[in-house]
Amino acid sequence: MGRAFEYRRASKEKRWDKMSKLFPKLGKAISIAVKEGGSGDPDMNSKLRSAILAAKAQNMPKDNIEAAIKRALGKDGIQITEVNYEIKAPYGALFFVECATDNPTRTVANLKSYVNKFGGTMLTNNSLEFMFSRKAHFEVAKTNIKDLEELELTLIDVGLDSMEIEEEIVHIYGDYTSFGTLANALQSLQIEVKKAALERIANTHIEFSEEQLVDIEKLLDKIEDDDDVQAVFTNIA
Repeated sequence: MGRAFEYRRASKEKRWDKMSKLFPKLGKAISIAVKEGGSGDPDMNSKLRSAILAAKAQNMPKDNIEAAIKRALGKDGIQITEVNYEIKAPYGALFFVECATDNPTRTVANLKSYVNKFGGTMLTNNSLEFMFSRKAHFEVAKTNIKDLEELELTLIDVGLDSMEIEEEIVHIYGDYTSFGTLANALQSLQIEVKKAALERIANTHIEFSEEQLVDIEKLLDKIEDDDDVQAVFTNIA
């Protein structure tokens, strides 16, 4: 497979080992949902309900979720802002970076330093907006589904765009505005959700060589490792 493949495998294993940073990122998303929705009650705040579902799908403990809500409701809570940045990485790879930060000046300075060190260009806002589609994405175990065709027909009525099967995982996609209705439908069908997220999916994906991916993923890993970065979406095939 070569050195490039081994580097990529080690890089992915490192990313899988970032659980210590995952819960704080999910906590930020919950806090933002509370602030924007004006309520700590998920029944009254649809964005919070979605954030909690996403957190539970990543096995975030109930105590952590409740603590994040409590912090957001506190008068002295840190003000967290959602900001997006767009980057052209080496070889034309594109990164759409979603952040949650209490200091946007620090966040953009960090991203610029990563780009300067590992190659790439910071793009102006909305440069990549038309190149990515916002989607609701759910992952469920195939073994939990008795009839895939019946499930697809049921979910079409609540916003399903497509359903893809990857080994033992079923990927369910819908427009981002259908996140709540799809989540409710899966819950009513008593189908356990392994992952739930709002994602930006590239409209066109590009293949890169293993050697090119080594350079691209050096920058990607550095960005993903930043505490203010919630998610990075790319056009890498």
